[in-house]
Amino acid sequence: MSETAQLKIGDKTYDFPVIEGTEGEKAIDISKLRDQTGYVTLDIGYKNTGATQSAITFLDGELGVLKYRGYPIEQLASKSSFIEVAYLLIYGELPTEKQLADFQLHISRHTLVHEDMKKFFDGFPSKSHPMGQLSSLVCSLSAFYPESLKSNQSEAELDLSIIKMLGKMATIVSWIYKKSLGHPFIYPRNKYDYVTNFLHMTFGQRTEEIEIDPVIVSAMNTLLILHADHEQNCSTSTVRIVGSSESNIYASVSAGISALWGPLHGGANQAVIEMLEKIKEDGGDTDKWIKKAKDKNDTFRLMGFGHRVYKNFDPRAKIIKKACDDILEKLGIDDEVLEIAKKLEEVALKDNYFIERKLYPNVDFYSGIIYRALGFPTDMFTVLFALGRLPGWIAQWKEMKEHKEPIGRPRQIYVGKVNREYVDIKSR
Repeated sequence: MSETAQLKIGDKTYDFPVIEGTEGEKAIDISKLRDQTGYVTLDIGYKNTGATQSAITFLDGELGVLKYRGYPIEQLASKSSFIEVAYLLIYGELPTEKQLADFQLHISRHTLVHEDMKKFFDGFPSKSHPMGQLSSLVCSLSAFYPESLKSNQSEAELDLSIIKMLGKMATIVSWIYKKSLGHPFIYPRNKYDYVTNFLHMTFGQRTEEIEIDPVIVSAMNTLLILHADHEQNCSTSTVRIVGSSESNIYASVSAGISALWGPLHGGANQAVIEMLEKIKEDGGDTDKWIKKAKDKNDTFRLMGFGHRVYKNFDPRAKIIKKACDDILEKLGIDDEVLEIAKKLEEVALKDNYFIERKLYPNVDFYSGIIYRALGFPTDMFTVLFALGRLPGWIAQWKEMKEHKEPIGRPRQIYVGKVNREYVDIKSR
């Protein structure tokens, strides 16, 4: 007999099925709660609510485990490319050599964006935030590809929309960076793999040929893989709930970008660099700021340490630390801000205060350092996060459509005024 949970309301008792995921997670299925009882649950922020059953990503915050389609993140980060992981997330299996080559080729043939999109870049104010540009530009793709608006796309049409989204995102992100510098755009080159192509469009010049260092390509692959999906977070849930209304892929991803833009979600790596800059401006005395972090009466908090989900350690941080060390050694950068970061990292890994509270450096701490070392301005960090998260958003959107999930419609508990009579404006 399958396990059930009982809910007693007054003199009535209701049984609800308990379901178990493949990793042993258990949930009480309350899908029929309102129909059977007239009640709804109140779960502000959905911290205890499973909105879907998904086969894409498994996360265990207590044990520090992250898997994509059953594969440990440690294996994927050390052995895969970003585009291979994208295929895995979207289609459920690691590709064969031919499948991967075809996938890469197909994407490369859809990296060009319509020339009219340049007019949008011209229209954005020079100081406009890159995330605002990205959200607008991605949403505009639905106007250029109206076939994506069909709610009953065939499998081939759906795949083409996915390929276009992947291909054009890298070009758009690189062009946003170029616009911030006032530099001419660099067009994609089909001879490069996905990450090398992105870096070439980003750092290339029309005036000379450049070669992208393999160490930088490797580090960027690692960064993008580690950010590719993270279960039902704010932006991913946004993509799914917008997609549940049968919005097209571009509008749904655009909504996810807007959710990621919030400083409580995607802006953490930017906050790390801003904190380090603040310490530098104060004279670079890390001991002083460590003491402030330990003082419970001080409002200062070290950014990039600990994690809302991971209660032990962030498995991504261990991987990205090596990439960070490799980049800093390869580039030989003399940067006081990065030196401050190294000192804070050393203290956090050895000081009992941080160890006991499990305040280890997280993925945002190291990713911000790498992006700075590569020369990206801080307001581009979240855009790069979005580029990495794109395969996860696509996979979640695709899974939602395949499951034929109903339109998302959360309930509420009304606490406003009741039974008020309209008063004419002259009598108010």
